[in-house]
Formats: sequence, structure tokens, C-alpha cells
Amino acid sequence: MIPAKLFALIQYPLPHHLLSRLVGCLAECRIGWLKNALIKAFIRQFKVNMNEAVESDPTVYPTFNAFFTRALKADARPLDEGLLSPADGTLSQWGEIDAGRLIQAKGHHFSMAELLGGDPLKASDYRNGSFATVYLSPKDYHRVHMPVAGTLTEMVYVPGRLFSVNDATTRHVPGLFARNERLVCHFETEQGSMVMVLVGAMIVAAIETVWSGQVTPLSGRVERVRFDKPVHLAQGEEMGRFKLGSTVVMAFANKATFEANSANGPIAVRMGQRLGDM
Repeated sequence: MIPAKLFALIQYPLPHHLLSRLVGCLAECRIGWLKNALIKAFIRQFKVNMNEAVESDPTVYPTFNAFFTRALKADARPLDEGLLSPADGTLSQWGEIDAGRLIQAKGHHFSMAELLGGDPLKASDYRNGSFATVYLSPKDYHRVHMPVAGTLTEMVYVPGRLFSVNDATTRHVPGLFARNERLVCHFETEQGSMVMVLVGAMIVAAIETVWSGQVTPLSGRVERVRFDKPVHLAQGEEMGRFKLGSTVVMAFANKATFEANSANGPIAVRMGQRLGDM
């Protein structure tokens, strides 16, 4: 097994975007025998529970991406109360934003302004708020949902690298989430301002939202989209999805109380699970 630090270091010279686009082409392949072989191998490798899916027959999906972003049955992820997990995955970091800085991993921090694409004015809203980071591994359900009800006000595409976002890389690549390509979604909620950042990663072919469809990849510059016509999303409603796995960083202008505060380390979570209270 490659040591974690070496795994992180060998990613620096790799052509992140080229590799990701090549994998994206493969994931959109419609050659029946090939896409079926990929899907079945993935199910075996990661022990995917297809009984949860609306369509349980893996051969029905037209592409690997269609399978990967599959919808689940309505009762597969019941919604709890309070602040909810936006996705299946691992709650890797959570807590208070300390003077505009968030924890990436032990010994690594990054600034809210950097995460938002260099917007100190927006970042100031969250200077003393709270945040939570959920990592979606390949085996997880890859649609992202609303932790609380909110109204979308602005979407910002921020170009960047595509480092892997697994545990090894988050521990050894400084400012990882503020370096990778990402989609920043600003919401207004009854609990105050909230931002959800969908972070791209190596071999993530694209990020989609329910209001704009596929958003990434885009050009090499920051692009902002304001929404004069409100986009309202209920708590637990889908807001986006990853075509292959990645990470969601959500931040709140007001403080949240997390039930995970008593945990000693990262914990597994499921979409709709209660994380705490605003």
C-alpha cells in the first residue's frame, strides 16, 4: 500500500483534468456490454445495495453515470428533524468557524474567503459561524440534498485542481478544498445565510445542480450567476449530484450544535440523518 504522504505527493504533477475527462467519457459510454461490465464490477467491489434503488436492475441504466447517480426509493432515506446530513458519507470535520478559518484535517486549516473563490465580503458573514464537511466515497449514494430549507441567491463556479479528496490527501495537501475545482451555492434560510460548496476531485467527471443541470467543467475563470427568480428548495430536497465521488462543505452564518461533538473522530452518516440543531 502506498503511504498516505507519498500518495498525496504523486498527485501534484498528474494531469488532473485530463484524467477526469477521460474517465468521464468512459462513464458516459453506451456500449452495452462495456457499461454493464463496469456497473456489475462496481457493485461487487463496493457491495452496493441495489434494493434501495428505484431501478434495481443494473443493466437498465444507459450509462455508468446514470447508475452512479441513481435515485433511491422514497423510504430509503427518511428525514429526521433538525440540521440534516446532505448526503451519505463520512462526517469528517465539523464545528465552529474560528475567525474565518475552517479545519480541513489535523494541522491543516483553510480560509472561508479562499473556499468561496476569493470573496472576503461573503466570507465575513461566516466569520464566527459553523461548518461541517461530508466526504462521499465511491460506495455512497451520490445525490446531495438540503440540510435545511433555503432559497438560492447565487451560484459561483471556481476553477482549480482536482486532487483526490480522500483521507490521505486531506491530511497532506494544504488548503485542499480551497484549491480544487468547486461549485459554491449561496442560500438564505430561516436560520440565516448558508453556503453549500460541492468540491470536485480527481476522476469526478462533472457536478450537476437541479436548477442548472450539469455545471462543471467550465472555463478557467470564476463565473457567478445571480438568481433574480427565487429557487426554493425544501429541507431534504435534492440540490445537486456528483458524477463520481467527492465532498460537500456546508457553512452557516449562525452557530450550530452538532451531536457529533462527543465523537472521537469521523463518523459515517446517511442523507437525512440528524447532525444537530441550528
